[in-house]
Amino acid sequence: MKPEPVQTSAAPAAIGPYSQAVRAGNLLFCSGQIPLDPKTMQIVGKTAAEQAEQVLQNLAAVLRAAGASLADVVNTTLYLVAIDDFAAVNEVYASHFGAHKPARATVAVKELPRHVLVEIDCIAALS
Repeated sequence: MKPEPVQTSAAPAAIGPYSQAVRAGNLLFCSGQIPLDPKTMQIVGKTAAEQAEQVLQNLAAVLRAAGASLADVVNTTLYLVAIDDFAAVNEVYASHFGAHKPARATVAVKELPRHVLVEIDCIAALS
């Protein structure tokens, strides 16, 4: 099983030396997404909730490029600059995942790339 990078123009290009995602067997490891518009590479949203909306759209685009969706996600990690944003981001997260509830960790961090407020990565199971 040779790992295969997954790339799509429907999500922001990587801003460093990494792939948007890597497929390894029936698992897809999605790199952390930040709230960048894929066309302009500019930050979308001023609040953590607004930024989380764009982040989840970006993750969904990467998953689609691998033939998956948010329904295939088995694990996520949320990175928040301010843990006080947890409830607001959680609402946006829940609106995207619905009844599907992947395993999850939430981590408060001092800073994120481009000084955004939220970043999310995930692992999905592919069929």
